[in-house]
Parts: sequence; structure tokens; C-alpha cells
Amino acid sequence: MPIYESLTVEEAIQEGLQVLGLTKDQAIIDVLDEGKKGFLGMGKKPARVSIEKALVEPAPITDTEPEPVIDQVTVSEGIVDTVTEVDGPSQAQQKTDLSDEEALAQLGLYLTNISKALQAPALVKTVRQDGLIVFQLETDKQGILIGKHGKTLNALQYLAQVYIHRIAKNKLSVVINVGDYREKRQAILERLASRTAEKVRRTGRPVFLEPMPAFERKQIHSVLSKDANVQTHSEGDEPYRYLVVEPATKKI
Repeated sequence: MPIYESLTVEEAIQEGLQVLGLTKDQAIIDVLDEGKKGFLGMGKKPARVSIEKALVEPAPITDTEPEPVIDQVTVSEGIVDTVTEVDGPSQAQQKTDLSDEEALAQLGLYLTNISKALQAPALVKTVRQDGLIVFQLETDKQGILIGKHGKTLNALQYLAQVYIHRIAKNKLSVVINVGDYREKRQAILERLASRTAEKVRRTGRPVFLEPMPAFERKQIHSVLSKDANVQTHSEGDEPYRYLVVEPATKKI
């Protein structure tokens, strides 16, 4: 595994990412040594980090048609920029503090309009599973709505959460799903959690995972909460927020 050195941890990370051609969310970063500034040039020690490509498994693409150029929504490293307006329900534009059912109905219409704009019209169904409100998008073009490595679906997830927080009186958490992608993704996350915990136990150093939606971070946290040797916490701002898995603090 490549090791990079510099005056500070951050400088070593930036140097390694530049060499590997990766962004921070695409890499697993281990801090090997935080370094020392020393005194009058004595005892100075460089910071050392190891960097490898994040363990990301590809999303299942069930639609073989080439993905169209998306002009309604730009997906870039988990960030969604609305570059042309997707018309939402006029009532939702005029009203806020809606009841739960009203807000969920408006969100369903909003997602319907977005799916049409992405040339993958979907029938939107709402189901409640394990305390979660799941919007199931049924379409013949699943691959378009999922996107490479699930980026388009996570973009829809981000848009939906922002939208529902803007119009709903109560704080609601929703999950957007296409086909059985979330179920398959959960299995991937469980394997990722196990491999990451094993690496933390083996090296004794923290591992920084790729940015992911809050409910996916919660899934990994739930798996690793049963492991007394590791602990987890989130860092960064949405939608770039990521999970850090590190050795558990020993209680005296």
C-alpha cells in the first residue's frame, strides 16, 4: 500500500491523492503517524499516511440502454445541482408546514416529474418498512434512475430529503428505492463494514469511508455497534458527510 509523507497529515493526504488521481471520497486513508514539529529542528518527524482506493462495489445496472445526458440534474461526487427547474406541484411551491400525508403526496408528484425529466418515467409508490418511509420508483429503465455506482439514485435521495424538509411541518426521513437496489446495497454495506472493522483491528488505525447518505451510514454503524473493538462517527457536511471507523477508546 502506498505511503506518503509530508509536514502535516493534511499535506500528506493531498500529496497522495494527487499522485493517485483520487478525490478524498474515493479513497481509504490511514493515518500512520501524525508527525512531530520538533524543537529548534530537533526531534522533527514527518506525518505519514497510507492511501488506497475505497472499497466500492458497482451498482447493479439492469437497463442496458446508454444513459442519456442529464440536463435536469447534475450528479457530481454525491452533490446535486439543479441546473434547470423541474416543476413541482404548485401547492408545494405555495405552502409549507404541510401535514405528513400532504407532504408525502407532494413529494411523490415531485419524484414523478423528475423521473420524466430524466427520460425514465416511473410509477411512485409509498410503503412503510421498519419505521422508514420508502418511495419505490417502478420503471422499465432502472439503470437510468440508479446510475453508475448508484450516484443518480443518491442524487434523487438528496433532492427528496431537501424537498420534504422544506415543505413538511414535521421532520420526515424518506428513502428512495429503485427495484431491489437498496436491498442489494445493504448486503454490500454489511460486507464493507466487516472488512473495514477487520482492517481497523489489524492496523489499529482509523479508516475513512466514502461519503454516503445518512441512512447508509446508520446501517454501517448498526453493524459495527456490536463490535466492541471499533467505534464509528460521522464527519463532514451533507451530502459529503462520511463515516470514520476507528479503534474503540479503552475505558479505564
